[in-house]
Amino acid sequence: MKKKIIAAAVAAALTLTASAGVYAGANLKEIRATLNSGLSLVVNGKTYTPKDANGKTLAPITYNGTTYLPVRSIGEALNTSVNYDAANSRVVIGGAAASGNSGNTGSPSPSSTSVKRPSLLPQDFPLPSDAKIFDVVQGTTTGKPAVTFSYLTKQNLETLGNQYKQYFEKKGASSKSEEVSASAFTIVDSSSTFNVSLTTSPGTGSSQGYTVVEVIWSGK
Repeated sequence: MKKKIIAAAVAAALTLTASAGVYAGANLKEIRATLNSGLSLVVNGKTYTPKDANGKTLAPITYNGTTYLPVRSIGEALNTSVNYDAANSRVVIGGAAASGNSGNTGSPSPSSTSVKRPSLLPQDFPLPSDAKIFDVVQGTTTGKPAVTFSYLTKQNLETLGNQYKQYFEKKGASSKSEEVSASAFTIVDSSSTFNVSLTTSPGTGSSQGYTVVEVIWSGK
């Protein structure tokens, strides 16, 4: 019961800022918050450090006296599944949702990824023809359009990674950290007009045989 209460509270915080595609603009509001790196977390008696899918440490956020925690990372710490149902603009924690969401912590089933191309993503941003998009969150950051999402693909990763490198170079990337191989790629590029991070990981469960590409983009 305690796990469910904590996870539900975190999800409620997340839904204030998470929304899908065309629905996002009217429901997102810029705020001024503080990264509270001085707050430590203890989960079931053990010190816990939230991290994103790339292993980067995530700090809690404090806003108007309330502290918000990263829901997916906390869900993993509590061994509770957390999934974003973009079609219905909701976070699903624990068991399956009424719409039939499996509640699986692995990669989503390719047949269940029906979200369209994010509306705030530049029209020329490369996406493979077989991309199956999920977990879309859109809004603004420092006045720029921003979007995070993931997609499944079976595209050759070396070809895809080099395509991204060329694209960001044409957009004027002045800071680059790029590693591309046949088995994976990691790209973190930026300029005065955009910031981007792309990482890959193998698909799991019903998505075995696919690659999961996670994208974080802000800019025009």
